[in-house]
Amino acid sequence: MRKIHPHTKQLAVFSLKTRILAVASLGIAIALLSGCNKPDDSQTPGQKLDSAIGKTEQAAAEAKRQGEQSGADVKAKTEAGFAKAGEALKNATENAESSAKVVANKAINKIDDMAITTAISAELLKDAEIRLFKINVDTKNGAVVLKGSVPTEAVRERAAAIAKTFSGVQSVDNQLVIKAN
Repeated sequence: MRKIHPHTKQLAVFSLKTRILAVASLGIAIALLSGCNKPDDSQTPGQKLDSAIGKTEQAAAEAKRQGEQSGADVKAKTEAGFAKAGEALKNATENAESSAKVVANKAINKIDDMAITTAISAELLKDAEIRLFKINVDTKNGAVVLKGSVPTEAVRERAAAIAKTFSGVQSVDNQLVIKAN
């Protein structure tokens, strides 16, 4: 039977720990780089990262136990542990990337809605007849809602017509009420 030198065994365990630390660090870095919350998912990227770290820690514990076994067993079980940790890391990364894209799209939509609201409000203030009345403009996903009171149907229709002229406006819900002074 061939004897394994004690230093060789220590180097194998040290090398294994170094690899596990590298995989865990890579997972943390990827998750932090894409770290955005995804409110529509049951798990946040942080929770997914915690799960991936937990799996990596389990793989590290398993690797430690394997270090006490023969060299061939250590290699086989280590590779299996890395495969599991790698798959978990891959899944966490894909989910985090998807989450980041969803959040970015929502942010772009909110910015577009704010731009539409601001542009319509500014245009209504430019109109000599309309600027005398307080008209509230709200936009969500391109749907504009006009609220407030105006003195005539003509002013009400003019405000809606102005709102419809802007790019990105999907619809106009004219809730302006006619109230004579």
